Amino acid sequence: MTYRVRVTPEAESDLARLFDFVLERELQRATGDPSLAERAIGAIEAGFATLATSPFTCRKVGGSPFLRELIIPFGASGYVALFEIVSSSEVLVAAVRHQREADYR
Repeated sequence: MTYRVRVTPEAESDLARLFDFVLERELQRATGDPSLAERAIGAIEAGFATLATSPFTCRKVGGSPFLRELIIPFGASGYVALFEIVSSSEVLVAAVRHQREADYR
């Protein structure tokens, strides 16, 4: 079974925020690598692609069996995507954060 993966406007905003954060940080470093921001987003998008085939393998959040988190490794830490399995054919990504952030916005 394949799921359609949709991303909410809020999650799109999270992706833009995360990209900007990494880019700005790398531009401020003497030996920074601006392409790191693109690679980070690429890793997140690759993680989203796994939701199309195996969303139930991700850890549950709260009391609902359909609300879950996807752990996306990147470098020494990574990202976490909050998503919901909304039907037998669709997954909705609601938010994305860095693993070191306190919580979803």
